Amino acid sequence: MNFLRNRLVMLGLMLLATLLLYLLLPSIRQDNMEPSNEARTIGLVGVAGPPGPPILNVSIRTGQLPGDPPLFFREALPVDREGQQILPKLQMVLLHGQAFTSKTWEELGTMAVLAANGYQALAMDLPGYGKSPDSEALKTEQNRVDLISRFMESLGVRAAVLLSPSMSGHYSIPFLMKNSAQLRGYVPIAPVGTRSYSAQHYKKIQTPTLIVFGALDTNLGAQSHKNLIQLPNHEVLKLEGARHACYMDKPHEFHQGLIKFLDKLKQDI
Repeated sequence: MNFLRNRLVMLGLMLLATLLLYLLLPSIRQDNMEPSNEARTIGLVGVAGPPGPPILNVSIRTGQLPGDPPLFFREALPVDREGQQILPKLQMVLLHGQAFTSKTWEELGTMAVLAANGYQALAMDLPGYGKSPDSEALKTEQNRVDLISRFMESLGVRAAVLLSPSMSGHYSIPFLMKNSAQLRGYVPIAPVGTRSYSAQHYKKIQTPTLIVFGALDTNLGAQSHKNLIQLPNHEVLKLEGARHACYMDKPHEFHQGLIKFLDKLKQDI
């Protein structure tokens, strides 16, 4: 009888454990699901600065600014080495090239690297790319300049560093020429439009500039480098073995050079 009673107790415990597992399984699966696109948290290993915790959690949120056209954007807020949000001293506004969108800077890890090093990252989809619709209102240079101003003003950007690869030079170069006082720094990456301005135009700009290009980009990279070195306050980051989208070929070297440049700017504030 004792043997039979023990078998019945064991069978009851097994049934109870199975029932509990069945009830808990949905919540376990929910906890392991990826957060929504509106706010994702990703782990990041820092690339610069003194040693700290090996992994930081950086949240990427998305939004859309109303207007003509509406502007979709992604944002990563800066965190300290304990992963706590802090106020940024600099705010990086990231544009993109013709074959890319704001998502490129998230997937490459650039936004997380910036946030983990104490900088706010704001990446927009330019009109006609990604989730920002095109607009006939952007055919003029002044309207493109106004669009960058609207983006920064709407998001409270007061200490802007503008990063601009390739095609986005149609926006950033005119903005630099007309509104350079609004920028703490400028990071052109083989942008278009540099031939439209004379040496006199460039020499009037005092904005600290990090000129980035790939050593294998003998067309637009070499051309923009030749023109942009006329800026009086510039540094050059030449990525060896990299093509036109040099940040894609050499992301680690690109991130290191970018953070080094921003850290210098931060010291002057």
